[in-house]
Amino acid sequence: MAQEFTLTAQISSDQFGQRLDQALAELFPDYSRTRIKTWLDEGRVEINGKVAKKAREKVVGGENVVLNAMLEDEVQHQAEDIDLNIVFEDDDILVVNKPAGLVVHPGAGNQQGTLLNALLHHCPDLIEIPRAGIVHRLDKDTTGLMVVAKTIPAQTHLVARLQARDITREYEAVAIGVMTAGGTIEEPIDRHPHRRTAMAVHPHGKEAITHYRVAEKFPNHTRLRLRLETGRTHQIRVHMSHLHHPLVGDVLYGGRNRLPKGASEIMIETLRGFRRQALHAARLILAHPITGEEMEWQAPVPADMKQLIDVLRQDAKINPADH
Repeated sequence: MAQEFTLTAQISSDQFGQRLDQALAELFPDYSRTRIKTWLDEGRVEINGKVAKKAREKVVGGENVVLNAMLEDEVQHQAEDIDLNIVFEDDDILVVNKPAGLVVHPGAGNQQGTLLNALLHHCPDLIEIPRAGIVHRLDKDTTGLMVVAKTIPAQTHLVARLQARDITREYEAVAIGVMTAGGTIEEPIDRHPHRRTAMAVHPHGKEAITHYRVAEKFPNHTRLRLRLETGRTHQIRVHMSHLHHPLVGDVLYGGRNRLPKGASEIMIETLRGFRRQALHAARLILAHPITGEEMEWQAPVPADMKQLIDVLRQDAKINPADH
């Protein structure tokens, strides 16, 4: 069954000189360049109220985009009775606190057992909405808060607000090494040139901005509070690795867990047993897509991260360092 829906966005000034199809692919990253080219050819894209058909047309920034999209023959994902930790729900949105190990969206090798399957069981009407209302994602082993749209108007609004950077997403993380101060990382991110599943800082990548501050220092680690300004795949993990402070447990970007010299038995056991990146989406602030009311949610760090932080604190008392 075909789904028709409308997406809106504004081309940013930093996209000046890009081909239209390239600019649209950045504005609507959930859709392939091929699909966007098809929509262009079908006259489904309007730029400043006029139908655009030339993929090679150059943009200048500031143009208003209306995409009258249609998805046909999409895979009909199955509803599955999977527990959801729902922290808020009304007629337009719901906010979930995602556990570690839960994939957000079905993909190769993960057609079942995902957040999307769980959402379809909880709210069957989401079958009528692209991606079951999912507007942003968390990595499989990242925990924390995600907002989901329950209607197409809510989804369109939330996507636009994400693109305008009007939704605040704050994270808790534990990084390897002692960081002395906070700052901002502005390094573009693209696919890793050699590792298919990884991303990397690359001069020709998409703009990526992460703000971070030191929340707590330990002899060999740092607890961080981070805020995303953009939302690239693996952004925090890639940026922290780029600073040579990868996250605890992040095998993809940090390699094997590093054990500090003279580490206690409990420290060694805890670090070796922490088998995911120490990253948690702890705070979410947004304007309700329909009422405009500013709303905020916070999710405490999960038990495994809490235990990790407690062990690091105990170690700091036993082995104080000049940090």
